[in-house]
Amino acid sequence: MSDSITTEVIRHGLLAAAEEVARNLCRTAYNTVVYEIHDYGIGIHDANGDVVADAPGIAIFTRGNDAGIKKAVEFLGAEAMGEGDVFLLNYPYWSSAHTLDTLVFAPVHAANGELIGFSSCRIHVLDLMQKDAGYVLDSTDMYQEGIFFPGTRLYQGGRQCDDIFNIIRFNSREPERTIGDLQAQVSACHAGVQRTRELADKYGADTLVEAMRTINEHGEKLARLALKELPKGTWQASDFVDSDGVEKDKPVKMDAKVTITDDEFIVDWSESAYGVKGPINLPYGETEALCSLVFKSLTTPDTPVVAGNFAPLRVVTREGSVMHAVPPMPTFTLWTGLLAGEVILKALAQGMPDVIPASSGGDVNSMMGLGVNPRNGEHWHEATNEAVGFGGHAGGDGEDGIMHFSEPGCRNNPVEVLETKSPMIIEHYGYRPDSAGPGRHRGGVGVSRAYRFTSPSVGIGLVYKTVSPPWPIAGGRPGVPNGMTINPGTADERNASGEYSRLEAGDLLVNATGGGGGWGDPFERDPAAVAHDVRNGFVSVGKAAEDYGVVIDPATGEVDEAGTAARRAVVGA
Repeated sequence: MSDSITTEVIRHGLLAAAEEVARNLCRTAYNTVVYEIHDYGIGIHDANGDVVADAPGIAIFTRGNDAGIKKAVEFLGAEAMGEGDVFLLNYPYWSSAHTLDTLVFAPVHAANGELIGFSSCRIHVLDLMQKDAGYVLDSTDMYQEGIFFPGTRLYQGGRQCDDIFNIIRFNSREPERTIGDLQAQVSACHAGVQRTRELADKYGADTLVEAMRTINEHGEKLARLALKELPKGTWQASDFVDSDGVEKDKPVKMDAKVTITDDEFIVDWSESAYGVKGPINLPYGETEALCSLVFKSLTTPDTPVVAGNFAPLRVVTREGSVMHAVPPMPTFTLWTGLLAGEVILKALAQGMPDVIPASSGGDVNSMMGLGVNPRNGEHWHEATNEAVGFGGHAGGDGEDGIMHFSEPGCRNNPVEVLETKSPMIIEHYGYRPDSAGPGRHRGGVGVSRAYRFTSPSVGIGLVYKTVSPPWPIAGGRPGVPNGMTINPGTADERNASGEYSRLEAGDLLVNATGGGGGWGDPFERDPAAVAHDVRNGFVSVGKAAEDYGVVIDPATGEVDEAGTAARRAVVGA
């Protein structure tokens, strides 16, 4: 039997196991998206597939791992999962992600052969013969999005399944890096299996299984206690993805109706767009995962993720809609899953404006490049996400230039790495002045990074919230939206957001991210705080006067009190 002290020791042992999985992955992966950006999801799960410990990366991956493991068990049968087996799943409607977000998992067995859990690792691999190298932006069905593995053995009984690796090798434009990354996942999962098995050997398999159950029961209790403290009611909001990548002049509606009771937190997406042609449709598992991220942030943000945290959450969708893809709907460009979380927050802000922040810049603003590197003649393929400004809130200003909340465990790719591994020169990188939404508490500012390409390349602009601005709260003003532009200010200026662009040597691509929305009336902001923002380059002298009614002496950076009083009097009148 597991007493409370033993359970707590086991809980920390499982968390350490998950962290070791992540560290092994980062040490062995071939792809900078994995070891620099931390585009991964790691989990240790019980025999039902429910997560009991994770290592933070992309937050929505972990619940997606739960869903994927459960589908694979349903498809293959638990009895078919032997010791030493390792499985690959990337069928989107089961794995809760697109084809390149490969889920690798391995069963954990006790000494007597009993299945007691799973170790999982999901990453973004570079190529599995999707129709376009790098990323697919305009597929219209699943068959254009790569090769599918519906819970396929990479290893059986500890022996590598060469036939599967050969299929992958001949169905990838980048076989060495793709197979290298898959093997890194296998190695990482093996570490999770070993450490979990060691806990079973040390404390007994029955004790470990009981501890896992207790961990999730405790996680559920914490969530239900927190749920009772939230305001009760129903609120509804919508926002838009710029387009589906096929019908580029048609924004795609995301609509969330959120109901909070003492017992449930319900998110209903039924009024979202239906029959979307392009690949921004979400598998149900990812929709559930993004809702889980918001729910956890409101209820149990200070404790590690366990499946029990999400027991009070109920997600309602309409099959065939953008929030619930069914075969053969295209799902490759899963940006809806990154943007939709803030639609839930927009709804909740109506009922709890003193708790919910205004919208962030609203996207992860990813730039992906690929081509042939003239320095060595080798193919290159690199990507990075950019930070955004967070929304102002009742307690203060939004944070400046941090990763979007859909990827809280992730980082961006350093300048030195990008310039070393690709024919790109970073010409500037810094905060984006005047991008923050004005308010008594302003939004955070976004950032801007400029890439000069030194040889012909492809630039892929994974940015899908450039039209609808970051929304404010309580009388604040919107932030400036995201934008990605090629050769800005020239005769060859063109949009790169949501585009697969051919670039020539000398072309400049600028990725400018959005600022957060403001909270409260900007004219209630302390003039000294406005002056501080001007001195730090967040707000220009002109915008200080226009948005806040604060006149700043450009020579000293101090408030012109007489000018400010006169300016505010005129605007107030």
